[in-house]
Amino acid sequence: MIGKISGRLDWRGGDTVLIDVRGVGYLVHVSDRTLAGMPGLGEAVSLYTDLLVREDLLQLFGFPTMLEKEWHKLLMTVQGVGAKAAMAMMGTLGAEGVGRAITLGDQRAIQAAPGVGPKLAQRIILELKSKAGSVMAMGANLAVTAEADDTVLEPFTPPAPARKPAPVSAGQSRAAFTADALSALMNLGYGQGDAAQAVATVAGETPEADTATLIRASLKLLAPKS
Repeated sequence: MIGKISGRLDWRGGDTVLIDVRGVGYLVHVSDRTLAGMPGLGEAVSLYTDLLVREDLLQLFGFPTMLEKEWHKLLMTVQGVGAKAAMAMMGTLGAEGVGRAITLGDQRAIQAAPGVGPKLAQRIILELKSKAGSVMAMGANLAVTAEADDTVLEPFTPPAPARKPAPVSAGQSRAAFTADALSALMNLGYGQGDAAQAVATVAGETPEADTATLIRASLKLLAPKS
C-alpha cells in the first residue's frame, strides 16, 4: 500500500498531478481544493495517498492531510459514492465542511458537490451521521499537513540543516479547536452525536471561535430548554 508520496511536482492536469519520486512518476488524482494549494512545477510536494485497486485499474488519490484521507475513505463506504464523487465532495466542502454538513444533516451543502444529487446526499447523511463524531474527534491529530521535503529533489546532496516546524495554518487550528471541544464535551458526559452536532453548529456560525468559545457556546445549545 502506498500511503504517502514525496517528490517533485512534474505536471498538473485538471484533476491529476504527476509527482516525480527519484525518477519514477506517480499519477495522483486530487481535488480542486488540493490542486489549488499545490506548489509550482519543479518544487517539492508531499501528499498522503490511498491506492484504489480494481481488476483492470490502479488509481492513486492524494490528500494534503490524513483527515481528508479518512473522510474520503468513509464517504466511499456509502453505496453509490465512488472515489471521484467522494473527491468532489472534499474539493467542494473540505474535510471540516463535510463533517459539519453530515453532522448537521445539511443536505444542500452536500449536493453542492458536482455529481451528488438529493437522494445520494440524503443517503450519505443517514449512513454517516452516527460516524461523523468519531472522525471529528480525531481531527486535531489528523489535520497535520504532509510536509514536502526539498531533499527528495537532490538525492546526493548533504542533508539540509534542521528547519523550524512550519507554522500551524488556520485550517489546522480550526480542526484542533473543534476536536478539543468535542473531546471536552464528551468528557463532561454528553453523547458523541449531540456533542458533535453542537460543536458543528457553533463552528459554522463562528468560524473564528477557539476551543474555549466552542465549549461555552456548545454548552448553551446542549442545556435543557426550560
